[in-house]
Parts: sequence; C-alpha cells; structure tokens
Amino acid sequence: MSSEIDQQKELGRDILSAPGFWRRLAAQTYDLLLLIALLFLATALLLPFTAGMAVTDRYTLMYRLYLVVVSFFFYGWFWTHGGQTLGLRAWKLTVLTQDKKTLNWSQALVRFATASVSLSFFGLGYLWILIDKDGRAWHDHLSKTAVFFNAQQKSKSRIVSQPSQ
Repeated sequence: MSSEIDQQKELGRDILSAPGFWRRLAAQTYDLLLLIALLFLATALLLPFTAGMAVTDRYTLMYRLYLVVVSFFFYGWFWTHGGQTLGLRAWKLTVLTQDKKTLNWSQALVRFATASVSLSFFGLGYLWILIDKDGRAWHDHLSKTAVFFNAQQKSKSRIVSQPSQ
C-alpha cells in the first residue's frame, strides 16, 4: 500500500483523503466482530490449562492482560504490515503516520493505548472526528497517525460471471 502511495506522490497526485465518521465506524465494527472471534479462540486455548473451568478471581487480572495483549497484536500486526485490518481493507481505509508511512511497532503501541483512552471517555475521543477539521480522533492526534480513505484502492474480490444458458 505504501509503495502505491509513493508512486502517486511522485506523479504529483495525493490519492488519500480523510474518511467520514460512518465509514470509520463501519470498519471498526467489522474489526470488532473479528476481534471478538479471536478473543474466543484465545480463551479456548487457555481451557486445557484451567481444566475447562472459568478463570478464577485469582487469575482474572492476568486473563484480562492476556486478552489486551492478544488485542494489541491483532491490531498491531495489521497496522505494521500495510496499515489495514480486514475491516479497514473492506472500507478502503488505511492507518498511516502523518507523513503517510506505515506504522512501526512502537507507533502501533501508542495508537492502541491512546485509542483505549479515547474509548474510555464514553467514546468522546472517537466522536471528536465529527468536529475535528481534519476528521481525526484523539488517538490519531496523540499517536501522530491518521486514517486515510483511498477511493482508488483496487478491490481484491473477483467478479464471477454467470455461465450463459
């Protein structure tokens, strides 16, 4: 993705723009569903160690930290490998640094942590997109990253033609 952006910049064109609130919300909803499935799997992987029982009060904090780490690696891996989670890809969005480069792991960690802060204030950090002139959330500002919309992104889906009868 980054190479396509660099090629367009060399031609003097900027193909990226700020996405709208609803597009970002749709992508986040898509990613949330995928993350929930992943967290179910991550929990299932622990069941042999707990004899199939629920996590006890003694291990609740460790279990929650485990889920946070799994969540970070879910988002962090996608952000550092092209800037697109599956939800972002479906909605033609990309997370990049302000200078339109792919995030590194430390930038991904800052973005993940500050996104948690944005969400913890009743989602006000996300709603900030509606009033920000650049359409950026609190965690975009704090992590020096941004979400971009690429209308020219090629769709990977194939069109299946109907056989003639």
